[in-house]
Amino acid sequence: MSLKMTVRVIDTGFFKLDGGAMFGVVPKTLWQRLEEPDEDNLCTWAMRCLLVQTEHGRNILIDTGIGTKQSEKFFSHFKLHGQASLYSSLAMHGLTPYDITDVLLTYLHFDHVGGAVKHDVDGNPVLSFPNATYWCSDKQWEEATMPNPREQASFLLDNLLPLESSGQLKFIEAGPYDAQTRWFSNFNLLFAYGHTNGMILPYLMVDGKKVVYCADLIPSPSHIRIPYVMAYDMRPEQTLIEKAYFLERALAEEWILVFEHAKSVEAATVKRDERGRIVIDKVDTLDAFLGQDDIFA
Repeated sequence: MSLKMTVRVIDTGFFKLDGGAMFGVVPKTLWQRLEEPDEDNLCTWAMRCLLVQTEHGRNILIDTGIGTKQSEKFFSHFKLHGQASLYSSLAMHGLTPYDITDVLLTYLHFDHVGGAVKHDVDGNPVLSFPNATYWCSDKQWEEATMPNPREQASFLLDNLLPLESSGQLKFIEAGPYDAQTRWFSNFNLLFAYGHTNGMILPYLMVDGKKVVYCADLIPSPSHIRIPYVMAYDMRPEQTLIEKAYFLERALAEEWILVFEHAKSVEAATVKRDERGRIVIDKVDTLDAFLGQDDIFA
């Protein structure tokens, strides 16, 4: 039986990352046409999460942004800015942290999981969503807790240990990239291994439309072209394979792609151009694509 749900964007602000790192081997003369760098070669990126609400009262938060608990020195590297925050964006939909029933973490780099844990008034780490079950893939947890030297700085123990000790963390078995796992009605999970091991891409069916949250497989429309792969990716050749596969499916199945890091583009569809390449077609807000009313507010 189909389960009625709404899907909303949850904005948590912006940060900056080096443009060269975001585009890997692609020369600056090419990528700067897509993303304008500042004087320090930094480009602005969003930290865009999703809220899924079901007709039976389940409030599922997908990713949590960078959070607020790290040091001022840590945050200074990323030049955080913007008016939106995780809690304020949830409040816009009438929700408090206590209303979140599930937190699905696509993977465990600090800009995706940082908001899952906060400090209480005494400076102790506590779960930001005390009534929620937290979910991540088994392969991603293994990689995050036994990181390689390149990813070690992105997997912060401040984000991981409180989840582990809470008793509220559950694991999802990660399947192959060319398959999908049914989580519950209308909510499937895809997996990717190029950026980091066992990353989850939520695949939602909303009133007959297919919505896929791209996480860091395709962080923005500027990364649609197959060779435009981040230097952060652990297995870039695998990312090439996965991007090609996912984009062919997106075209064939008319997916609505939601971008976690695009500065100003929430969602888009794709088409094939005259040269046979898959490119961005229509760009709009997620609400506009879905034509949804806030039926559970």
